[in-house]
Amino acid sequence: MTSPHPFQPTLDFAFTISITLTKPHWITPTARGETRAAIYAAEGEVDGPLLKGRVIPMSGGDFPLTRPGGVIDFDARYLLEAEDGAVIYLENRGFRWARSEEIAQRMSRNEPVGFDDYYMRVTPRFDAPEGPHAWMSRHVFVGVAEKIPGANRIHYFVVR
Repeated sequence: MTSPHPFQPTLDFAFTISITLTKPHWITPTARGETRAAIYAAEGEVDGPLLKGRVIPMSGGDFPLTRPGGVIDFDARYLLEAEDGAVIYLENRGFRWARSEEIAQRMSRNEPVGFDDYYMRVTPRFDAPEGPHAWMSRHVFVGVAEKIPGANRIHYFVVR
């Protein structure tokens, strides 16, 4: 058995963001020859040991680009409001791809699939005001996302 690398980071669960999404608007094909969508964050909640609050309704959304081979390249930006009223800007980049063509078809029809049927990971950046949430603007996070019909649930971990 090998020991972990001495610089291997640890991950601490921070919070989960559950987002209800609007109906997508499609640009097919784009000038790049790929498909892009605009999907807005209708509402949502933030719940976890390090942050509680809500997604500010319609404060932004995701503009994913579907690349050849079915890889979805996320570019999401929206606002969070912490329980204390602080507004926090979230910028999320990441990827989603299905582990088979049949799963990809089910996901495109907005049908439920198992968590192990796809890869969906994000790397967020937060812009938080000075005060109790400033730590979010000084740490790296990773998110593991769940695609559920009409919504996303993203579990965020702070890298220590």
